[in-house]
Amino acid sequence: METIRLANVDRTGLHDLFQQLLPAPYGRNLDALHDSLSCLSTTLTIELDEASLLATLGDRYYDSLLRMLRDTAEENSKLTISVL
Repeated sequence: METIRLANVDRTGLHDLFQQLLPAPYGRNLDALHDSLSCLSTTLTIELDEASLLATLGDRYYDSLLRMLRDTAEENSKLTISVL
């Protein structure tokens, strides 16, 4: 099982990270991230450092990210989301 910890990244850094980890093509937006994570065949845990992400992403984008990740985890049992 792989674990990714998201902390102190802005939107560009967030999508840079996932672009490196996910199969190409990756569209560098939340819809593309949802699509890629929905198709995971191996287990993945994403840990979100809420305080630092709120500071770097802002409330609205963080909320959209968290909502999308939780929805995707409900669709794909290989994905686990943890808020720290």
